[in-house]
Amino acid sequence: MRKWSKQFGAFAVASTLAVTAFSTPSQAETPAPQKEEPTNVIMLIMDGSSDNVSTLARWYTGQPNNVDEILTGAVRTYSAESAISDSAPAATALATGHKSNSGYVGVLPSNITMPGVEGSEEDAFKPVANVLEGAQLKGMATGIVSTSEIQHATPAGFSAHATSRSNYDDIAEQQVYRNMDVVLGGGLASLQQTRKDGENLLPVVEKNYDFVQTREALLAADGDKIWGAFAPSALAYDFDREKTNPEQPTLAEMTSKAIDTLNEDKDGFFLMVEGSKIDWAAHANDPIGMVTDFLSFDAAVGEALDFAKEDGNTLVIAVTDHANSGITIGNTNTNSGYDKMDITEYINPLKEATMTLEGALSQLKEDRSNLEEVAALYGLKDLTAAERTALQNSKNLNQTFVQLLSTRANIGFTTGGHTGDDVFLYSYGPNRPTGLIDNTDLAKVMAETMNVDLAQTTDILFNDGVATLQAKGFDVTVDTSDKANPTLVAKKANVVYTLHENKNTVQKDRISKNGRVLSLTKKFNSVHFYNDQHFYISDEVVNFIN
Repeated sequence: MRKWSKQFGAFAVASTLAVTAFSTPSQAETPAPQKEEPTNVIMLIMDGSSDNVSTLARWYTGQPNNVDEILTGAVRTYSAESAISDSAPAATALATGHKSNSGYVGVLPSNITMPGVEGSEEDAFKPVANVLEGAQLKGMATGIVSTSEIQHATPAGFSAHATSRSNYDDIAEQQVYRNMDVVLGGGLASLQQTRKDGENLLPVVEKNYDFVQTREALLAADGDKIWGAFAPSALAYDFDREKTNPEQPTLAEMTSKAIDTLNEDKDGFFLMVEGSKIDWAAHANDPIGMVTDFLSFDAAVGEALDFAKEDGNTLVIAVTDHANSGITIGNTNTNSGYDKMDITEYINPLKEATMTLEGALSQLKEDRSNLEEVAALYGLKDLTAAERTALQNSKNLNQTFVQLLSTRANIGFTTGGHTGDDVFLYSYGPNRPTGLIDNTDLAKVMAETMNVDLAQTTDILFNDGVATLQAKGFDVTVDTSDKANPTLVAKKANVVYTLHENKNTVQKDRISKNGRVLSLTKKFNSVHFYNDQHFYISDEVVNFIN
């Protein structure tokens, strides 16, 4: 298992340090010979990272990153409406091959303003199949891993459909009934009875999965279906984990366990892995959180590469969904003299930190009596008079902490939001993508590698339920009297079919002449989806209702 250590010792990069200590192969390593079908796909997404983060991480450790050896190109990240993408349409593009709008998960856009993006008004909000769904239809094992809530935008883009990324209730329900084989991350709260529909999804999970909540339990799990929920919302930053949440697994451990479990399926597998909180640290302009969670992600890439090289028939892709923060090595401190500054002037201040911004501030007492001790955890030691005054007078400690540390480390930020950069593409294995490509191309490459037709999968999974069943002679309505639980009801003669939004079951009630009701509930390999306009059902459901 590849790991990265937080204990790097003294950082002694002198100007005479041999260049070879940081050198990386000029070309991606030649993939191992390809075996016969099936081909596995592992998609790893470093949410909100950017090229400067990987560069800074390399200097921080004094070693090449795992991703360095598989650098093969770059990716354009724009959405249907902006040069700067939100995570939801970015995930939708990567998973389905379609551009979409901010906040939309797995559905087509309603607003298209960017050149070259095609679409029509009548297709707005229509669901489109993702590569995980395509893999499932082929009988492949599937899984998602994330350090955020698994209902967050990126994992949702590969496992659900929603007109709003904030609709965790619907996303969680679809994920539970999606019947994936491995689900690891945060998001326990969205499974519990705090949900708006009042449903407790935990019994469903516990019935169908080896359900685990700790690192120890995950590593010991040996079932063929595992669901790990390690936090109510997101997991801790990896840099803080040993001190604040040692019971949580690392991203590398979750990735390794997911691969081992999914690889038991003779039909192959698809796995999506997200290092989520690089993005959160970028929004906060926290260089410590960005660099250390990138390194945690890079360790997960190492696990995927180790497996792929031994397996010989696994495509590995690692990419950023969008850049964030405009982080730069160099700021207004370095307007002059930048060409003679030693690397230690950037790195040593960062290496003083022992916790991220989030971790350090979690140690702050309510009365701020330990403010200087907390500042030291974030690397702000031996405060100057000006720094001490800034901290004592601060009305926004998050902002003050990152500004002080970034000034010390000569790190710059242009924004607290996403940016429109093209980002590095890393890939290894059969059918690996190369060159400058669009984010939508990655979905197409993954689908082709698994012999999946995404357009055909969309047609199979998403029939307009009302129109299709009316054509079969049914009286069809969508009952929204319970807004949290819309249902499609199809009636013909003495038979009534009931389909609940976000579930994979159909209830069939046959009413006899004496008024007795005979009920049958059947499970399917698809999940019903309602976008507040149309109720979508799969071919197998259509064929069952007759």
